[in-house]
Amino acid sequence: MADDIINGAPPVEEEEKDTNALRTIRLEKLEALRAAGRDPFLITTAEQTAHAAEIVENFETMENTDVSVCGRIMTWRDMGKANFIDLHDRTGRIQIYVKIDDIGEENFEEFKKWDIGDIVEVKGFVFRTRRGEISVHAKAVRLLSKSLLPLPEKFHGLKDTDIRYRQRYVDLIINPEVKQSFIKRSHIIREIRNHLDAQDFIEVETPMLVHNAGGAAARPFITHHNSLDEDLFLRISLELYHKRLIVGGLERVYEIGRVFRNEGLSVRHNPEFTLLELYQAYTDYHGMMDLVEDLIRTVAVKVLGEPSVVFGDVKIDFSQPFARLTMVEAVKKYSGADFDALDLEAARALAKEREIEFLPHHKKGDILNLFFEEYVEEQLVQPVFIMDHPVEISPLAKRKPDKPDYTERFELFITGRELANAFSELNDPIDQRGRFEAQEALRAAGDEEANTTDEDFLTALEYGMPPTGGIGIGIDRLTMLLTDSHSIRDVLLFPTMKSLPGDK
Repeated sequence: MADDIINGAPPVEEEEKDTNALRTIRLEKLEALRAAGRDPFLITTAEQTAHAAEIVENFETMENTDVSVCGRIMTWRDMGKANFIDLHDRTGRIQIYVKIDDIGEENFEEFKKWDIGDIVEVKGFVFRTRRGEISVHAKAVRLLSKSLLPLPEKFHGLKDTDIRYRQRYVDLIINPEVKQSFIKRSHIIREIRNHLDAQDFIEVETPMLVHNAGGAAARPFITHHNSLDEDLFLRISLELYHKRLIVGGLERVYEIGRVFRNEGLSVRHNPEFTLLELYQAYTDYHGMMDLVEDLIRTVAVKVLGEPSVVFGDVKIDFSQPFARLTMVEAVKKYSGADFDALDLEAARALAKEREIEFLPHHKKGDILNLFFEEYVEEQLVQPVFIMDHPVEISPLAKRKPDKPDYTERFELFITGRELANAFSELNDPIDQRGRFEAQEALRAAGDEEANTTDEDFLTALEYGMPPTGGIGIGIDRLTMLLTDSHSIRDVLLFPTMKSLPGDK
């Protein structure tokens, strides 16, 4: 049998012709197939009895077994009357050995006209080559779909990030590690659901089109409903509907869904992203800390096999209890400023001294948060809960009974990024109305991200909401962490991009 060590390149046409010329050649091949009554696009189904990874992992039991595999041709080594192709399916790569004596001269000549990128069906048996590579020895081959555009040159791959994000389909074909990241993302979401379902949470669905976009500090997207002749907003949060459900007695609810915020784009932000929010009656933000710590540790073990992950050049350890610091303690630790000892004027004076810009309406709590963003966030590499946020930046969180200028709220930080935001939920409708009024004043002063009053939500609270803990976790940022991805675009199949002139 011929050996399989040829370091061959793709056919010469793939190297020397430009894309338009190659497309023309491939169209001519398609027309010839159609004229011969073998149009691949008329095929409606194919037989797939095994996948690449299954064959490799189970070779000892599958050797000499007949299989039918389907996938895309990714490399081609032409050795005359025997050819080797690499076939990629959703599980990985398998080598195919195709010999003229096995499939017949006529079929072999047709096979030789196929191209890299074509999608094919191969029927044959599993064997190992003289070089030791697990392969499928073809007995029959069939073209299922003709690729009219050439793939990027295999050995350099698709590196231009703009093209990768715009043409994710090509990115997935060329870069196997990209496909694995998105498979892992699906695994992460599945394990989150499994974990919460096992704790008697129920999954719910709440509106994406809303009359009042509340629950977070963000500008919403606006749309118009023709039949109602009303403007509606795309939701920026899931919170206010979930707390209505707690009022209704569901007690433990969660939702994994898209939210939309009309903000800038960066390596950490996309205007639409996936959020997990959950609410549990009869607990507080300490209960939420325990829940999210257990959730992240469990998901890491299920997905990665261990309670840790390497992110960049740092190993993040989930096995130890997560650290807990109040925002005041964290600011004091990293900036030296003790906000417990400052009044509003002293806080403003210190901000001016440190050249931290603030607005005239900012209060002490706002300035504390500015110090936190300036001095602390990037220092928080290992998991840490930052607790007790000022009331000025927490319009939906319950006040601390012993320190009413602060709230029972925490954010979870890992690798310098906020991963989760949680409260002991405010269930006092009178206090909540006052918080909404304060937010309305900020909006009147020009803050487009301030909340507006939601009268129906206030009505729900007046029926009575039990003490409740709630949390929001960014699925995209969690996926970034667990896949060692440093841009949110690397964990979104189709990130938001500015349109090109030809797209409009």
